[in-house]
Amino acid sequence: MTDEQLLIEFALTRMDHPELDLEEVAALTVRRLGEDRMLDFAGRTLVSRGELRGAAFPAAVEHVLRVVLTLRGPDD
Repeated sequence: MTDEQLLIEFALTRMDHPELDLEEVAALTVRRLGEDRMLDFAGRTLVSRGELRGAAFPAAVEHVLRVVLTLRGPDD
């Protein structure tokens, strides 16, 4: 899954749950995409950090947040 595809999935999840904060939306996105994607995202966190801190699910959520915040760009 590309970062752009992940951003679209995140946006769709956020549209379904506008009352949630970014981390909660990221967690729902990871759940919606399934276990295989969760492990893929956790692996990407491992690559970028050089270590895997904690369980796979929080690492996957961290990856989703990193991608979303990076692609959305700086605040104006």
